[in-house]
Amino acid sequence: MNTIFGRRVWEALGRGCALTRDASRCSPLRSKGAFSLSSLGGPSRPAVRHLSGGTDASEKSSKYCWRETDLATHVQSELASIQADGLYKTERVLLSPQGAHIVVETEKAQGSPLQVINFCANNYLGLANHPAVKAAAVDALDTHGYGLASVRFICGTQDLHRDLERKLSAFHSTEDTILYHSCFGANEGLFEVLLGPEDAVISDALNHASVIDGIRLCKAKRYRYRHTDANDLEAQLKRADEEGARHKLIATDGVFSMDGDLAPLEEICFLADQYKAYVMVDDCHATGFIGARGRGTPELFGVQDRVDLVTSTLGKAMGGAAGGYTTGRAEIIELLRQRSRPYLFSNALPPPVVAGSHAVLDLLMKKSPPNAAAEATAAAAPSKAGEAEQQPKLEAAELRARLSRNTKQFRSKMAAAGFTLGGETHPIVPVMVGDARLASEIADDLLDEGIYVIGFSYPVVPKDKARIRVQLSAAHSTEDIEKCVAAFTKVAKARKLIS
Repeated sequence: MNTIFGRRVWEALGRGCALTRDASRCSPLRSKGAFSLSSLGGPSRPAVRHLSGGTDASEKSSKYCWRETDLATHVQSELASIQADGLYKTERVLLSPQGAHIVVETEKAQGSPLQVINFCANNYLGLANHPAVKAAAVDALDTHGYGLASVRFICGTQDLHRDLERKLSAFHSTEDTILYHSCFGANEGLFEVLLGPEDAVISDALNHASVIDGIRLCKAKRYRYRHTDANDLEAQLKRADEEGARHKLIATDGVFSMDGDLAPLEEICFLADQYKAYVMVDDCHATGFIGARGRGTPELFGVQDRVDLVTSTLGKAMGGAAGGYTTGRAEIIELLRQRSRPYLFSNALPPPVVAGSHAVLDLLMKKSPPNAAAEATAAAAPSKAGEAEQQPKLEAAELRARLSRNTKQFRSKMAAAGFTLGGETHPIVPVMVGDARLASEIADDLLDEGIYVIGFSYPVVPKDKARIRVQLSAAHSTEDIEKCVAAFTKVAKARKLIS
């Protein structure tokens, strides 16, 4: 990071940072009139607020008012269209803790709970229901309470929060870290703080929605490069220079959640050095299990010291509860503490969640014993059904080795069965279907076979590129994977996806 950018951050800190909310930006309905969505479900009419600040039902014809009947009709039409296109999303209800084997509520079982093998969670290391993590959370209830009822800068920072930020910095080998309620919040609160109208942000075309939304909130000029295409990235960097960009920030996912492929961080960092740009990586689907020590894609590609900012989550491999963070240079993190709106105006993470995250990091950062290599080899050996979830004392290296073995086994067997798969080595395995309705039907059929997966379609993925996203976990056994492949093969043949 060059000194000019660092100096700009410190100058901003020196001027002081007001914590007052800009009402004109925070009240987008002010100019159009406010209305009550509760009217959509009942007979009462909404109170309509006009620019004068008062309410008057007799002025319902005002151009600033929304007719609740028009809005209701529009919403109902949109919902009908979503359902007709086979894009309607339902929420299945779990009746058990998260794990490789779960119990779900389903109408097809005549109201009876259905036991299934779960292949759609972000529970990569199987730590979501780990005994040590649960114990830490329970203990924190007694020592630190249930919630803080405050944002961080008022009275919402406990020693648990401060120490977790320090521990995350040590984990990533960075100077400082700031916690958020989610990584969505971390991404949402990043770009607006750092970039102004004179700056440029260059974003991968398939970045996560939170990165896209965060970029939309800032005033920097926006450039988009073709997915993982270093040549197009260079073209956009040149274009930004030609158009007079002061600072340039390259934003990319480390692992792309719908495709299971990785950003070419070596090439990205090379171009960043060449064009004096900065690099930000959203590493949610890598932190904890990608890289030799689970430090994510920057570690995997050997560019930890060349990536300026990493955003990630505590809600996937790192225990699976909630919380996100940004980690990097100390002066940038301090500026985020002063100006990042999701941080300033959101409650602090609950103490039990923070304590559980401490336990996860303790497991991941524990030094491997002298016979770690032998134990990792043992972890890579086939395991019996349910065995993975019954071994809470596994070292982090063993869990990563088991996850890698499970991923290779599933990808190999599915490819041999004739399926088209996305990605290459990541435990996110997109099984390509194409048609949105067919993807949804296959997912439903697989549930009948005891396999829980979800079909993804537009707008989550491009139209006509619907898929079933399978996610492997260290908690899966060899038998779990064999059952999953057999069920996929049976259902896909019946639906004529494969021959």
